[in-house]
Amino acid sequence: MSDAITGLWSTGSQQGRVEIYRCGPSLCGKIVDAAPLRANPDQRDGKNPDPALRSRRLKGLVVLQGFRGGPHQWKGGPLYDPETGDGAATGSLTLRADDKLEVKGCKAAIFCRTKIWTRAR
Repeated sequence: MSDAITGLWSTGSQQGRVEIYRCGPSLCGKIVDAAPLRANPDQRDGKNPDPALRSRRLKGLVVLQGFRGGPHQWKGGPLYDPETGDGAATGSLTLRADDKLEVKGCKAAIFCRTKIWTRAR
């Protein structure tokens, strides 16, 4: 039932869009669009804390990996937010009844951040 969340999602930040797709037995997500990418399609991952990764292109960058579960919640990780350079080892994706997706990333059990994504039409 992982198909329930596959497709395009609006991240709510900088007009970003992430495509959630099947990657083997799990789900992954990659950046497909954002306002800064329309201005500069060659934009790089400049806020990454690892200097060796700062030359990666943002368009197509995988920001969610290894999520399994369903039909309403998937757990996995890692997750990455290129806007801040923050990463989380684990997290969850929860599909709400209002067709929104809660994207939660945790660095430790008590240090988590949640963002709400909306299905792109």
